[in-house]
Amino acid sequence: MSTFVMRDAVVQEQFDWGTIGWRLVPSAGARALVVMDVVLQPGGGHDFHRHPDQEEMIIVRSGEIIQFIEQESRLLAQDDSVFLEPGVIHASFNRGPVPARLQVVIGPSGGGKTGYALVDVSDQDPWRSLRPA
Repeated sequence: MSTFVMRDAVVQEQFDWGTIGWRLVPSAGARALVVMDVVLQPGGGHDFHRHPDQEEMIIVRSGEIIQFIEQESRLLAQDDSVFLEPGVIHASFNRGPVPARLQVVIGPSGGGKTGYALVDVSDQDPWRSLRPA
């Protein structure tokens, strides 16, 4: 069902590293996409993980992040982005002094409440040693 998604309708979920605002999820009628507003607090990050069957696009709306694709990293600033194929290990870290605001799009939806499926690999080598200090 096509609908407007107003700011106050976005469900916020808190984590120790920041916040996810669930903008478009299966329970809102989405079959193919998951869209999230992500805020990484200074010093926070979404540690190394992969999405086995989902593509992902991360767009930096404000602030800066250190973005990993496998073992390669790059500093991304406002309006920079990264595309990730299914199964690619990646991580995003905010080492700046202000919150980093990201728009994240994942597809296809994995079903369930959020449509978001991930495998955490942050406790495995070499990923655990790559996390910035």
